[in-house]
Amino acid sequence: MNRLKFLREEKGLFQSDIAKILGVSVAAVGFYENEKRDMSTETVVKLAEYFNVSTDYLLGKSNIRNPEKEQEDPLGLAKIGFNMNEYKPITDTQREQIKGLLEVILKDNKKNKEEK
Repeated sequence: MNRLKFLREEKGLFQSDIAKILGVSVAAVGFYENEKRDMSTETVVKLAEYFNVSTDYLLGKSNIRNPEKEQEDPLGLAKIGFNMNEYKPITDTQREQIKGLLEVILKDNKKNKEEK
């Protein structure tokens, strides 16, 4: 799927919304999404800034949405859908689940270390 279409749908936007952002026709957005027309450099930059992704990601040259943010995400949580802008503090139940998962992982690591 075209990245522009993917990002647009991910945000729940219509082609008309993108057209307004770019100051182009809805047909032009359709052409971009169907890869029947290349986007200008200015358009690519504007969309990358709007969606907070790299131009390489938008153009399909990279699978890393935002290399600068990748450095801020050493656990790779963004790849599994974690978005800091939509972050809500965890509940007490979730905290206990995480604690239990960590205990299992640590026991497994200790067991593996002792076997070596």
